[in-house]
Amino acid sequence: MKQCAILTMDCLDNFEAYDHLFDQPLAELGWQTHLVSWKAKGINWNNFDVVLIRTTWDYQEDAEAFLKVLENIEASTAVLENSIDIVRWNINKKYLQELADKQVNIVPTIWKDDFDFAETSRYFSAFNTDQIVLKPCVSAGADNTFWLTINNYQQFKPQLEQAFVNGDFMVQPFMEQIKKEGEYSCFYFDGVYSHSILKTPTNDDFRVQEEHGGEIKLIEPEPMLKAQAEHAVTQLNVLPMYARVDFVRNGEYFAMMEAELIEPSLYFNMDENSAPLFAKAFVNRMQRDYGL
Repeated sequence: MKQCAILTMDCLDNFEAYDHLFDQPLAELGWQTHLVSWKAKGINWNNFDVVLIRTTWDYQEDAEAFLKVLENIEASTAVLENSIDIVRWNINKKYLQELADKQVNIVPTIWKDDFDFAETSRYFSAFNTDQIVLKPCVSAGADNTFWLTINNYQQFKPQLEQAFVNGDFMVQPFMEQIKKEGEYSCFYFDGVYSHSILKTPTNDDFRVQEEHGGEIKLIEPEPMLKAQAEHAVTQLNVLPMYARVDFVRNGEYFAMMEAELIEPSLYFNMDENSAPLFAKAFVNRMQRDYGL
């Protein structure tokens, strides 16, 4: 059996994770999986044929340490997926600027390197809206994401100054369709389309993650959504082992929220064919690119 480390975090008790669903499909194809925390000490990465980054959902708390671990893996004989080059590119959401330059339609965004609370009021007028969202350029799971209105933003001054004191951040208009309709996610394994879901927040929230009460359902993407998702995936600098591209409806088109290439939930629980498809794509990629 070939050996694959599934890179995770110390404790997943407060998270919904579904990677165990591809254990059996991979085993049937000759691969044994092992859960390994990215914070674990003394791991000999040479003992694995592949290290697959998956549920490292706390990496943003110390992105520098996380990247150091990935560098150690990259220096070993193990194959790292997605690659460290992809991670470095994707870890800062400024990658969206590059995709926009390649005609990927993204949510309108203002990019800032330093936070000045006095500028906050200008963001509302810049987007001609009374609701905006501020979030760090390096974040995961909606951490330090603020939904502000023209009437309440003043009360968040301490939290905003603390959240953005040491890092760049982005400002976007609040996309009403997230509340009205939800956020769409399309999944690709080694460039092959797998499935799509619609994530809808609870009535009193805007975050669509299950951990925040979001509801998930499997959908058949309409042609425009699938066309935009496939265009976005083809514009990535390197074809990743896995990609999740998130969109929100914006008029007659869709706008990309994010391209998740580091540790996206792949929602294998929503489509019974997705885990076997992932396993097959993974094995084919390992054979094709690395002779494994």
